Amino acid sequence: MNQPFGFSASDDDGRDDDRDRDPGGSGGFDPSQFGQFGQMLSQFGQMLGSMGSAMSGPGASGPVNYQLARTVALQALGRTPVVSEASRTAAQESVRLAELWLDETTQFPSGVHRTEVWTPQQWVEQSLPTWEKICTPVAEQMNSATKGAMPEEARQLAGPLLGMLDQMGGMGFGMQLGQGLGKLAPAVLFSSEVGLPFGDDGVAALCPTAIDAFADELELPRQEVVVFLAAREAAHLRLFAGAPWLRARVLATVDEYARGIRVDTSGLDDLAAGLDPSMLQDPAKLQELLSGGAGAIGPKVTNVNEAALGRLETLLALVEGWVDAVVTAAVGDRLPSADKLREMWLRRRAAGGAAEQAFSTLVGLELRPRLAREASELWRRVDEAVGTERRDGLWSHPDLLPVGEDLENPAAVIDRLLDESTGDQSGVDEIEKFLRESGGGAPDTDTDGPDPDTDGPARDA
Repeated sequence: MNQPFGFSASDDDGRDDDRDRDPGGSGGFDPSQFGQFGQMLSQFGQMLGSMGSAMSGPGASGPVNYQLARTVALQALGRTPVVSEASRTAAQESVRLAELWLDETTQFPSGVHRTEVWTPQQWVEQSLPTWEKICTPVAEQMNSATKGAMPEEARQLAGPLLGMLDQMGGMGFGMQLGQGLGKLAPAVLFSSEVGLPFGDDGVAALCPTAIDAFADELELPRQEVVVFLAAREAAHLRLFAGAPWLRARVLATVDEYARGIRVDTSGLDDLAAGLDPSMLQDPAKLQELLSGGAGAIGPKVTNVNEAALGRLETLLALVEGWVDAVVTAAVGDRLPSADKLREMWLRRRAAGGAAEQAFSTLVGLELRPRLAREASELWRRVDEAVGTERRDGLWSHPDLLPVGEDLENPAAVIDRLLDESTGDQSGVDEIEKFLRESGGGAPDTDTDGPDPDTDGPARDA
């Protein structure tokens, strides 16, 4: 069983403990070990001090203890890597180049006001405000559903203890969030990789430490990888700036999904009715039953609003597909590795990379845009059929966007757009016909002087 909250003793620590307990062993006493042990005690004391501050400082109250989440994540990350000036310059130049290319493939103007490079620690700090908006409604509903599932007698008996349970629940959510962010941060390549820009408005952020590891894994030139990722970051920012309702819509759909959470505690009622006292002597067995092991009788979480999850998955797939379509058009003939990078990226998104896995763990939603490839094809075909301006115009209002069924049937979207175009033109034709029959007409654009056969009588009249 994994150690709770990610704390576990290393093999090295175990060997040090053995040597400390046996100073007269064959190895004898090594005075240097005392210094190492003292350093360990100092680090442990610092950890306890920061944990105490996290439990009582700002952000410690509420359904999620975000101060604790921050502390746990930063402690898991350890030493902050140094970002070189070369990496900073490369990021800025790559975003600037990508912006020039994107100007040719979308009607949305640049959404980038400045470019930054983030360490994993900076990503945690910068992303926490958005994670708070995502996680809070889920945690609130979980707490509410759990209390609602308790029998009335139990709530009355608990009395003031319910407040303590709320605090413990906030700490539990905070610890889980911190663990997840600590694992996710080293793998994040740019701020909007999860699907939402996590930086301030207008800030494009690349993460050089993760990008270096990513480029080494792909065995591709780092410069091409940086430009490709910079183009995706810049495209995300263009879309969210061009569709200002989009960010709020994603968060509102998460909240809508959260309201459907239900907690079934019938298993706990069965346990209370037929509790086996011997079970109390085996904490490991009791923990397994409560946490989902064999024969689990702990609370079971379900959701009665799967439709909201479907809408959220579709919306994120449309975002990812649009970004892929415009980036592919922008870099396709300019980067030698563009095709390989794109194929790798789509596979990563479909299989669920670190971002999707962390999102699933933290929020209870498995948000893999499985249909990102289909969404990209939809946007490409719409662009070919009706042009870039009308394609991007679909983002002007959420009701204009394609729906889930459209992702596998782009022809239906194209037919609707073409029908609208035909309808609009027929309306214009009817207006022009009415004006002609009533003696009016379109403004005269002839600059060569009056026509003796047509202009003259019209003026006399």
